Amino acid sequence: MATAALWSLWWVWLAAALVLAIVEVMLPGFMFLGFAIGAALVGLLLAATGAGWGLPLLLVIFAGLSLIAWAALRRVFRLREGQVRYFDEDVNK
Repeated sequence: MATAALWSLWWVWLAAALVLAIVEVMLPGFMFLGFAIGAALVGLLLAATGAGWGLPLLLVIFAGLSLIAWAALRRVFRLREGQVRYFDEDVNK
């Protein structure tokens, strides 16, 4: 099976979402969580529609959904107006 055909399977996208979510747990900061959400949504979209879209279209959909997920996460987890982070103690003490 060709690599491009492999990416048209819904479970491959869900497996990629799981891997990205695990990477997010290892490297926190909401960098990979948007990509994990985007991959999961593409996997669910493929599972629901059963469409055999090509890899370029799937990557465009993945990029768009990841960008939307990242923007939503940034809006939810941002610092509120006037809120500043202060560090009272050194973590090395």
